[in-house]
This record gives sequence, structure tokens and C-alpha cells, in this order.
Amino acid sequence: MPRLSPTKAFIHPECEITASRFGAYVEIGKGSRLNNAHFGDYSYCDRYADIANARIGKFSNIAAFSRIGATDHPLDTAACHHFLYRSDDYWDDAVRDEAFFDRRASRTAYIGHDTWIGAGAMIKPEVTLGHGAVVASGAVVTRDVDPYTIVAGTPAKPLRLRQPRPIADRLMALAWWDWPHDALRQALEDFRALSAEAFLERYGG
Repeated sequence: MPRLSPTKAFIHPECEITASRFGAYVEIGKGSRLNNAHFGDYSYCDRYADIANARIGKFSNIAAFSRIGATDHPLDTAACHHFLYRSDDYWDDAVRDEAFFDRRASRTAYIGHDTWIGAGAMIKPEVTLGHGAVVASGAVVTRDVDPYTIVAGTPAKPLRLRQPRPIADRLMALAWWDWPHDALRQALEDFRALSAEAFLERYGG
């Protein structure tokens, strides 16, 4: 019997999860912390991922110790410490700055379909990774990444294309990530054996 389920995410121990939603066949690695994160079908994160205020597409591969939507601190005020907005943790008569948390939650990071985020990488708030993009281990992504582009470094910069633009465009038009589960199974051997171009020729992309 398959380990992953279409109806319930496989959540490993020691996770902290709030206000998050999961599609079919999702897996959340041990010790991960998720807040306001929405995972598309078949996406997963490995151990100790920290993901906040993010919309993650289908078939996203998120390696261990990655951080997406890293939260920020106020920089224009006299202090940047979180006593400014988590004030109720410090005083009985103070309240949380809910407007600050609302601003944080609105700064959404978007992760496309069939993406790969390497170990220890960081994706900043309001950044979009295009479909098929790859982020190298340890990279810090501060700007949008084009589809099927591999980025690396701090700050991350394009390294090379994962697929040539014409192939990338055809893959996005084919949108295999929207295929039914049974159709994916039927095409499994071709996913394994064929180049992207040959796969497109066979499946009409």
C-alpha cells in the first residue's frame, strides 16, 4: 500500500503547523514549522523546513533546512525587536500588533510547479519562483526567478537554464502536473526514461 495518501498529508513528528492547507500526496518532514502555507498536490518538504506565508504549487521539492517566506522585523522604528509586535508576551496590559502580523501574512511567496529548492536555501517574502525553477543549496533568493531557470548564490543569480526556452514553454503548455493520478502512473516509465523533448513528442506538447 502506498505510503502517501490523496486525502491526508503525511506529517512526520515534531512539526509545528498553523493555518496551513495540503493537497493530495503531500509530505511534511520531521521538525518542520509551517504557518499560513498552502501545499499543492505531490509537493513535500524535508526535515526542519521553515515555511510561512507561502503558496506552493504541485510537485515542489523542498529540501531540508530550507526557509520560504522568512519573516522580517521593522527597520524604521527605534527598535526592531519583537517586543514591538509580540507585546503581550512581555506585559499583561499590552496587546499584539495585529496590523503588523497582517502585513507579514500579505507578503506571500509563490513557488511554481515542479520546482526544486536546495538544502538550506532561503526564499524571501513576495518572491515568485516560476514553474520548473531550481534553487541551489544555500542560495538566498531576493528576486523573482524565471521558469526553468537554475539560480545560485547570495543573493541568488541565474546560473543556467534547466531546459531551453522552447522546451520550457512546451512543458508549461503540456502542464503534466495537472494530469490525474492514474495518467501519471501510466506515463511513469516515460517520465523515467525519456528526455524532456522526447516526452513532449510522445505526449503532444
